[in-house]
Amino acid sequence: MARVCTVCVHDARAAIDAALVARGPLRGMARTFAVSEDALYRHKRDHLPAHLAKAEDAAEVAQADDLLREVRMLRGKAYSLLMKAEAAGDIRTALAGIREARGCLELLAKLLGELDERPTVNVLVAPEWLAVRAALLDALAPYPDARAAVSGRLVALGAGT
Repeated sequence: MARVCTVCVHDARAAIDAALVARGPLRGMARTFAVSEDALYRHKRDHLPAHLAKAEDAAEVAQADDLLREVRMLRGKAYSLLMKAEAAGDIRTALAGIREARGCLELLAKLLGELDERPTVNVLVAPEWLAVRAALLDALAPYPDARAAVSGRLVALGAGT
């Protein structure tokens, strides 16, 4: 049966992990927390990397949440200024506000993964595919039933079904 890590179950685990991350001397930590140097070494080697990876992931999520919050705040500010400019009859400033609000919406959509600007390639209209399709149908000319079946499937493919 595997041994339980004495550091993982220690009451001061968070403080021990922090001290290990700060790369303090194991001997001093062992005295401070009343655990063996070997236990500290094993915990650092076996358990701390996974614990730090989870903490790093959580920090990235928190950072992304902060970024989204800031973009939403900017969007709200842009809307607010747009409304003030509109109410004051300042068309030029209102148009600038619309541009800024649109920029905020676009950035927010990108951050949320709702706006995909990657290029898409439609191979069904590529000259190479059109040449292959024509050659295939020409080759099937002596076989009208097969040509009709293949032609039907090609039409369905083009319709996305």
